[in-house]
Amino acid sequence: MGEKIRKIKNILFYVFTIFSAVFGLFFLFWILFTIVIKGITNFNFQVFFKDAPPPGSEDLGGLRYAIVGHFIIVGLAILIGIPIGVLAGTYLAEYGKDSKITNIIRTLSDILTSVPSIIVGLFIYAILVKPFGSFSAIAGAVALAILMIPIIVRVTDDMLSMVPKELREAAYALGAPKWIVITKVTYRAALAGILTGIALAVARIAGETAPLIFTSFNNNYFSLDLTKPMASLTMTIYQFAGSPFKNWQALAWVGAFILTIFVLALNLLGKYIAHKKAHKMR
Repeated sequence: MGEKIRKIKNILFYVFTIFSAVFGLFFLFWILFTIVIKGITNFNFQVFFKDAPPPGSEDLGGLRYAIVGHFIIVGLAILIGIPIGVLAGTYLAEYGKDSKITNIIRTLSDILTSVPSIIVGLFIYAILVKPFGSFSAIAGAVALAILMIPIIVRVTDDMLSMVPKELREAAYALGAPKWIVITKVTYRAALAGILTGIALAVARIAGETAPLIFTSFNNNYFSLDLTKPMASLTMTIYQFAGSPFKNWQALAWVGAFILTIFVLALNLLGKYIAHKKAHKMR
């Protein structure tokens, strides 16, 4: 009797897991299908070379100002976040080890990973926007960098900790100083994993909207001034999707399509690097 009940429970659990997977995948592909169809329908290469049309115009226009602004903000965030994240993760793995301070930093890093992005936006608003009296691309980049740093810290820490200590000992036996061991031995051994984490961190911040509302805000014109409000693809999509103009709504779908392709490419890059690393280790 007990054996029969266990089999029934096993079958029910198996059916439930299959149903949950199909349920989740259905909505995932539904969303992707809708974005791709509506994005491709209105897509043409002029979106990369023209700016948005004025209200009331029937011209589709383009998203040049938003695309350029988005890449500037994300690019600045990458320049800020990657060095800090990698160096902090290196400290935890190579110098801090399991000390009390290191464990506290790891805990805080994990907490920051799960903090809502809008909270980070409000924090940067309080320290970089309000005191200077203006939204700016720099503030937006700092907010995005804060979101990606904990991810890179954790990944770097984990990847370096997985490097066999025998590799370090062999380098020390040859007389190499610690900084040479880290840069020439442990970094090379953990490079694929670190790059995967960086790719996933960039993919996460590339689609953020909430922190940019309070930092870089938005700009309906082409601008390269980092100290002023700057357009971003996510904010432009948010603005155009709720507008009453059909061409702006069409541009919102095109922007969503471009952003989806970009984020998907970054995720696939991360998966490819991880797969290549696993293949080499076999």
